[in-house]
Amino acid sequence: MPRFSSARLRRLVQFCFVLFLSWTVWRLYGYAQWMAGNGGFVPRPPAAEAVLPLSALLGLKRFVLTGQYDPVHPAGLTILLVALGTAVLCRRGFCGCLCPVGWLSGQLARLGTRLGVSFRPGKWGDRLLSAPKYLLLALILYAFVLNMGLQETEWFLNSPYNHLADIKMLEYFLHPGTATLAILLIMAVGSIFLPGFWCRGFCPYGALLGLLSLASPAAVNRDAAACIGCGRCSAACPSRIPVETRTRLSGPECVGCTECVSACPTRCLDVRLGYGPKARRLPAWSLAAGTLLILLIGYAAAVLTGHWDAGPPPGILP
Repeated sequence: MPRFSSARLRRLVQFCFVLFLSWTVWRLYGYAQWMAGNGGFVPRPPAAEAVLPLSALLGLKRFVLTGQYDPVHPAGLTILLVALGTAVLCRRGFCGCLCPVGWLSGQLARLGTRLGVSFRPGKWGDRLLSAPKYLLLALILYAFVLNMGLQETEWFLNSPYNHLADIKMLEYFLHPGTATLAILLIMAVGSIFLPGFWCRGFCPYGALLGLLSLASPAAVNRDAAACIGCGRCSAACPSRIPVETRTRLSGPECVGCTECVSACPTRCLDVRLGYGPKARRLPAWSLAAGTLLILLIGYAAAVLTGHWDAGPPPGILP
């Protein structure tokens, strides 16, 4: 493997994002302590709204119906729009390059590989494993997008609970119940034996981005004439896609991580923009770089237009 491959660039971006979110959680904890009357004022970190996908989804629904940007959690809506944009332009780049759960899942999968306990469930096993997240996505879209009216959406977005949803989420994980700990343990152990156990099987956010990625013109392509069938690409794929049997990785499970490209000894894999013989070849690192660029552009646009920092809830001032 090259000293600094596209996969290593992707891991570096992902790890830096994990460090940033860790700092964000620490700032959110300081803000929560200030709200509780413990310690001095700490500004509310807008990036913490990344852990509020349901609020962001409802904010997106209201934005589409009314043109009003969410004033309660504007950063959450911005991050959702960025994620949707990366799915269309860079496949599931948000999952493969930015998501901290994806990073943790990858670390556990590598541990399973080192221990020799990681295994591939097979074609039908893969399909069964992937099905729950689409069912969860369908239930969420039906309950909160199709079945919930605009009035109910407005009520939730302006409710006291939603104003403090990031604090509630922090408290939930700081003081988890038995059921929560059991689920986290199952997901962690499952990720050791089945790479991407949570991401492939149960993440509705990933399911949504995966469906949108079907429209992405960028994808990893395989030159069958140059392929020697060594299987290293499939072994490196965190989604356990049989890469050596595909011509173009255009399915919803591909997260655009380019681990397969970096693992290929014959360079028969590359990233291309477009379809057929006229598709333009791109550097393998372009998916990670493009994902990061979309995030930075979205962040800058939100800051410049006042759609990033909502500040403290009404009635709470430093």
